[in-house]
Amino acid sequence: MNELQRQTEFLRQCLLYEESTEHQKLAEAIRLTQRNERCVRRALWMMATLATLALAGLGYLMFSVPDFPQDPSRSVIQFLARAFCVLGLGSLICIPAFIVLEMMYRKDLNARREECRLLVASLLESRLGKPARQGAQNDQNGSRPVSSDRKAARKNPRANEITGRRFEI
Repeated sequence: MNELQRQTEFLRQCLLYEESTEHQKLAEAIRLTQRNERCVRRALWMMATLATLALAGLGYLMFSVPDFPQDPSRSVIQFLARAFCVLGLGSLICIPAFIVLEMMYRKDLNARREECRLLVASLLESRLGKPARQGAQNDQNGSRPVSSDRKAARKNPRANEITGRRFEI
């Protein structure tokens, strides 16, 4: 289970603390989207395996059967060659379609996860109240809070020379 799946499972478990139909529908929609994405991923791997097997079968026929393309008397070998070509071509056509479908399911799952985050945040806020300190949160860049001296040093690099202070930026 990768990190994204663990986070999604955690969010789904958090939704179970609320008994509303909206939360239950969202949890069910996430479960179905994950199932569909797994199914498409398995189909994608199966198509890649079939394409590889078809290529290996054609390679075997080309190198192991003497006079492979020229000998029309061997109908079984011609049938196998055509079957491998059809199998390989069909698999290669399906692979891009499955990749696009998997990307669509991933986009849908990401949207549902974001909706789930918002619902879980509102659930926590309704049960626990608003966070105590808003100012202790990270600044806009996602880094630690910056003091006013550091802000001044970022704006004016010569401020270090004037004040004699050295700041790590």
